[in-house]
Amino acid sequence: METDVILAIIARQPEVGRTKTYLVPPLTHQQAADLAAALLRDTLALAARLDGLALAVAFTPADARPYFEALASPGTRLLPVSGRDMGARLSAAMWSLFAQGYRRVLTIRADGPSLPPAYIQRAAARLEDHDVVFGPGYDGGYYMVGMRAAYTRVFDGIAWGTSAVLDQSLAQAHAEGLRAAIGSPWYGVATPRDLHRLQVELRSLPPDQLLHTRAFLEAADFHLDFNQLEE
Repeated sequence: METDVILAIIARQPEVGRTKTYLVPPLTHQQAADLAAALLRDTLALAARLDGLALAVAFTPADARPYFEALASPGTRLLPVSGRDMGARLSAAMWSLFAQGYRRVLTIRADGPSLPPAYIQRAAARLEDHDVVFGPGYDGGYYMVGMRAAYTRVFDGIAWGTSAVLDQSLAQAHAEGLRAAIGSPWYGVATPRDLHRLQVELRSLPPDQLLHTRAFLEAADFHLDFNQLEE
């Protein structure tokens, strides 16, 4: 094992009619699934740029292995995970990776590929003297969670998909006596407002970043007017 730190992308195979439905409208169901696929591929590209971290994809459903094998770079660990909610899938990924001998495990979602790599590197460093680290989202959840042991009770009893996710997870961590750190806030693309934020951000990013997301937006000839969101 070249490194004892691993980054796992928590990902679901895109499926028309079931993926990114909060973006329908303004997207169609097909466009929502295509966007999810583009964000996933750009998240994989983001992870491949990181030094000193092994890479895994914790994927759902279990029969999606061929899909992820076709996307992942050589050496990426592929872990099928299941469960009724995000907490169960995070727990499964944590238990599996710690059982493989990793001493620090970080997970990120597959829909925030513009995340600055430094945020991930800093989170990994914080795990040297903290038990758990969260990357807070602007929606009250978190785009990243890292641990240095499988403290999966942190994920118990969480109202996933609500603005209380981070606060509840922090409360669970404190109840377990864990030292918790909070990283810098960022976002994933879950709502039309998030998609608008990403469109604006793309204007300032180097043109060789988020190639798949850029290609999707250009092919769809899609632009969301932020003023419409305020109406």
